[in-house]
Amino acid sequence: MNDRPLTLMAVHAHPDDEATGTGGVLARYASEGIRTVLVTCTDGACGDGPGGVKPGEPGHDPQAVAAMRLQELKASCEVLNIHHLETLGYGDSGMMGWPANDAPGAFWQTPVEEGAARLAELIRLYQPDVVVTYDENGFYGHPDHIQANRITTAALALTESTPKVYWTTAPRSMMQRFGEVMREFGADWEQEPSEADAEAGAEVEGGTEAETMPEIGLPDDEITTWVDTTAFGGQKFDALAAHASQGENIFFLRMGKERFTELMGVETFVRVQDTTGAPVPENDLFAGLR
Repeated sequence: MNDRPLTLMAVHAHPDDEATGTGGVLARYASEGIRTVLVTCTDGACGDGPGGVKPGEPGHDPQAVAAMRLQELKASCEVLNIHHLETLGYGDSGMMGWPANDAPGAFWQTPVEEGAARLAELIRLYQPDVVVTYDENGFYGHPDHIQANRITTAALALTESTPKVYWTTAPRSMMQRFGEVMREFGADWEQEPSEADAEAGAEVEGGTEAETMPEIGLPDDEITTWVDTTAFGGQKFDALAAHASQGENIFFLRMGKERFTELMGVETFVRVQDTTGAPVPENDLFAGLR
């Protein structure tokens, strides 16, 4: 008989993404004895350097940033009790339209077949029962998130495996609340949108014209899976805080644990592959598997 443990695999683009969208489920399921595997596709080199120096500015050393972010990622994994961390090491492509999109070795430039073959090896190794990644638009159009979706979809096809597959999302009912809370905590919109701002669906003022991020998330009735992770809000907050070098871009850290948990205590998903027949809406990624 197969005594392999039930396994959750999360496929993310950058260091810190694991905490933002799935920190709660990773911590919760680890506490329930489920094996958790994190695959991080890029090195995060387009993140901030020491002192908040941005990519392209004097003093920004991409290799040093990548090394620092790897250590922070390992610290986050310890906080969330992630059992296995796998890093693919592709170059961070930056936000859509950045010069880094076209850099040699950038994840966005990597043939999907190559990334899928590497991820397929990990799927064969860990045999996940549940796989979580982004939707086809990478939740908000980030090139590395889109590529993570593409290689995950291709890797599953290569392996002919049939785990439950989920895409991260957010309920539209929460988007207005996100904006209100961000303004309450004095978020500064006189800047280019950071990843954290974009993931919160923020309206951003860049230059002289106001831009609104493309509508993200889904109507509540299209969300299949609502997982209560309130009990793990502190761990999720601490996992984000482990990415201290990116603190300027991680809006949620301004709230403190209590308010953060109140706002981020439920993680939501769309189920896109299932062989269990578990009815939706569901409140457990492993419904039908245990």
